[in-house]
Amino acid sequence: MSTSPSHLVHGLQGQLIDNANAANATPIYSALTGEVVALTSTEGLDLGGAYNYARSVGNLALRKMTFQERGRMLKRLALHLHAKKEVFYQISWATGATRADAWIDIEGGIGNLFSYASLRRKLPDTPFALDGESLGLSKGGSFSGHHLLTPKEGVAVHINAFNFPVWGMLEKAAVNWLAGVPCIVKPATGTSFLTEAVCREIVASGILPDGALQWVCGSARDILDHVDERDVVTFTGSASTGKKLRQSARIQEHSVPFNLEADSLNAAVLGATVEPGDPEFDLFIKEVRKEMTVKCGQKCTAVRRILVPRHLMDATQEALIAALAKTVIGDPREEGVRMGALVSKDQVAEVRAQAARLAEEAELVFNPDVEFVSSTASAGAFMAPMVFRTDRPMEAVNCHEVEAFGPVSTLMAYDDVEEASVLAKKGRGSLCCSITTHDSAEAQQFVYGAASMHGRMLVLDRDCAKESTGHGSPLPSLVHGGPGRAGGGEEMGGLRGIKHYMQRTAIQGSPTMLTAITQQYQPGGAQPESEPHAFRKHFEDLVIGETVTTHKHTVTEADIVNFANVSGDNFYAHMDETSLEGTVFERRVAHGYFVLSKAAGLFVDPKKGPVLLNYGIEEARFTKPVYPGTTLGVRLTVKEKVAQEKRDEGDVAKGIVKFLVDVYDETGETVALATILTMVKMKDQS
Repeated sequence: MSTSPSHLVHGLQGQLIDNANAANATPIYSALTGEVVALTSTEGLDLGGAYNYARSVGNLALRKMTFQERGRMLKRLALHLHAKKEVFYQISWATGATRADAWIDIEGGIGNLFSYASLRRKLPDTPFALDGESLGLSKGGSFSGHHLLTPKEGVAVHINAFNFPVWGMLEKAAVNWLAGVPCIVKPATGTSFLTEAVCREIVASGILPDGALQWVCGSARDILDHVDERDVVTFTGSASTGKKLRQSARIQEHSVPFNLEADSLNAAVLGATVEPGDPEFDLFIKEVRKEMTVKCGQKCTAVRRILVPRHLMDATQEALIAALAKTVIGDPREEGVRMGALVSKDQVAEVRAQAARLAEEAELVFNPDVEFVSSTASAGAFMAPMVFRTDRPMEAVNCHEVEAFGPVSTLMAYDDVEEASVLAKKGRGSLCCSITTHDSAEAQQFVYGAASMHGRMLVLDRDCAKESTGHGSPLPSLVHGGPGRAGGGEEMGGLRGIKHYMQRTAIQGSPTMLTAITQQYQPGGAQPESEPHAFRKHFEDLVIGETVTTHKHTVTEADIVNFANVSGDNFYAHMDETSLEGTVFERRVAHGYFVLSKAAGLFVDPKKGPVLLNYGIEEARFTKPVYPGTTLGVRLTVKEKVAQEKRDEGDVAKGIVKFLVDVYDETGETVALATILTMVKMKDQS
């Protein structure tokens, strides 16, 4: 950061607003030097106008885009920000973060964009999605239902914590953008200068539509005064603040979805079967040390409670202290420094106040008086790790209720795995918990015993250690959140995440009508015959629901024997009619994969055409035995279409077409169902 304070701007209603010259501007201080690095003021901001702009401009633009278009947009944005990452790293120093800390924040945040961009492959080429399977609602099949997911018509309001100014924003925004909803971001003031830099770069890129992203830096106590039933609010921070916001009148009056992700008293457990010298013992010490020192322990997922078998308490304490004692603390720009500063001196005072409460019932066993590597050590927010110990955690209270949000953790003794589960749950709901053990029975017992009060659980051992992301690392494909004290909410989680920003609506009607609405073929819907054959049509000309009805084939014993010879599948039900007593089969039965293979032989048009290749089968199942003498026919129906982007200028314009393969017998009953995926060429784009 420069020595003269920068003016933080707000991005609202398509404009960059600089209020930092206001008399009541808030100064923001460097965690390393104590100098003022930025000024900001929210005086006179029109937040009501920002909501209207998000709904009328940003939401309208995003909800018109398909999932494929939104996903490609996220990929372009991720690539753009990744190219600018060094700018963000330079700004990040003032937050007190080391390069490794900032990597989690900056590149981890950008990684969320990449992850959700890739998720488009599991979504349709429409602005909406379907949830679950089609449901038949009538005997005759003329009335059915499905669940439709449409983007909410409001705005996602994100109120974020100070510890991850980039990741905290992008982990949420990636999801709401893919869902088709704009956002207003309110970062914590103390590190908002880094969030602001990323937001400005996003807007400058021109990749997002207008109104997709707005932000406010500084105090914005009235930010929830404008929410209504169209919106979603997410909060990351302290449990007490989150609960107050969730109970606000506007949230209650309009039944606004409110996702709370609160700091929690996460536990790391050393398995009872582990002994010093085992790989798992060393892994445990390394993991706890990392969780106490990365971001100076300022992580909502950091280890606050260290659960150890009673007979290993002394050995664990000695090993952990030895590991922590090697940690060099100071200005991360100095050679050899591995742990930076807390976000502010106020935060240091807060952590020490909470640590004093822990000291009321636990023994302080480590808090070294170290010399910080910094020319401005007295002005910086530096703090050495603190380790407490209690040998009677079942009787303790504060260590299960008080969180010192910094490099502070408490060693606790347990007698057996069942007691470890009970202790882990005494945190009254946590974002994550880990157990380090190589004993699968022990891991199973602990996970089953403790999972109900945890949002995520890691089992760490020698087999996964090399590639494990660790105790404190939420991943975009898995849910992040937890019950009870952790807030009772969920974020990310792959496809689960986008559903938080979409309305699930049950739609009912005829299968033909629902096919037209959903743009996905619904069983029982009209199946007009494709003329010409569907394999002769380009991607654009294929219509959902159109069908190829094939000629027939009567299965013979020779078919079964020949398929067994080719495939090597000599399962007794196909080859030995004398072994069928007590089975569901009346006589030797055709291979299920023969039925699908024969179906392909019936529906494929062999001439060269727009179909480039078949690259997969989904949801294949066999519903009725096929015996020699059964006559098979196939209905091949266009089920769904997804356009693909060209990889480069030389790539062929194409899309993925999903075909429903319905194999039926002479009675008209279905014997096999599958969905095949084909790559189909588009018309000449030149």
